[in-house]
Amino acid sequence: MFFDLSDKQKMIRSKAREFAKSEVGPTAAQRDEEERFDRGLFDKMGELGLTGIPWPERYGGIGADYVSYVMAVEELSRVCASTGVMLSVHTSLVGWCLYTYGTEEQKRKILRPIAQGKKLGAYSLTESSSGSDAKAMRTTATRDGSWYILNGNKIFVTNGGEAEIYLVFAITGAEQRSKGYSAFIIERGTEGFTFGKKEKKLGIRSSPTLELIFDNCRVSKGNLLGEEGEGFKIAMSALDGGRCGIAAQALGIAQGTLDTVIAFANDRKEFGKPLGHRQAIAFKIADMATKIEAARLLTYQAAWRESIGLPYGKEAAIAKLFSSDTAMQITMDALQIFGEYGNTKAYPVERFMRDAKVTQIYEGTNEIQRLVISRMVLAD
Repeated sequence: MFFDLSDKQKMIRSKAREFAKSEVGPTAAQRDEEERFDRGLFDKMGELGLTGIPWPERYGGIGADYVSYVMAVEELSRVCASTGVMLSVHTSLVGWCLYTYGTEEQKRKILRPIAQGKKLGAYSLTESSSGSDAKAMRTTATRDGSWYILNGNKIFVTNGGEAEIYLVFAITGAEQRSKGYSAFIIERGTEGFTFGKKEKKLGIRSSPTLELIFDNCRVSKGNLLGEEGEGFKIAMSALDGGRCGIAAQALGIAQGTLDTVIAFANDRKEFGKPLGHRQAIAFKIADMATKIEAARLLTYQAAWRESIGLPYGKEAAIAKLFSSDTAMQITMDALQIFGEYGNTKAYPVERFMRDAKVTQIYEGTNEIQRLVISRMVLAD
């Protein structure tokens, strides 16, 4: 097995790290406090090529791989998890679906500006009646000649309100069970498509999460992604790659927390010695570093398998489960190390902890990950 990175992968990681440190990190706390999305950051990511990492150059990408992509999400999340999840949804869910299931025309007209960072993407599956049970959705798409008429609501939509392109799943044939769902590409501004409630959240507060409302929204048949009835397959297969992205987000949160802990432990003194010289603290740091390295290897492995065309569903679920649980544990331990300082906004560890929690929930709760993993292991 070969664990070294290629020159191109190292270059992309270096570019993402420098951008995160110089452009994203300095405003992360303020944007979190104000619940403010900064479109300028996405625009700059597009200029750097970070918004189309795994897509071919003919579709506006830079022709790299999924390992490069998850490293970029990791580096962004190391200073701001909200920016990391913005890129994750944009790439893993929206871009991937368009690249995998889109027609040549859809790739040229819709994927290309997404990959170039000229348009932001959002993925819309969850409803108030359907979270883990996606088949319980109620949004409908009724055929009307060469059009579909959508009615219903979607909730918890990351990048909602800011994105120009929305991938929306709806019922087109309720009697057909899993083949009764279809996927649609809907542009912001389409008549009958409006935005509802904006969520006020515990974490990832500078990432907008909105409700979508469809009231007799007319969508051309040309905006159908894949074939009618393929929607459920598209949604579920996209979540495998999405889990790689969230694993990388959680990994970045954990690494950013450890960076902060190390700086604090080296700088703060107790009883005349740096805090890190206390065995209790040193051992916690050792455990943090070990878990982060394991999470990184699991995440990179899943992304590598996706890059070379091997099955990666089980590996993505394992990476997402382990990385998100690791991020939550590490941020909680960090708060304990920081003591009362950890309970304040003087340091970013309280923000990291708030951001870590949702990684155990979205792209499939960790209970769902355990279900997915156990079924695959038992089948093997």
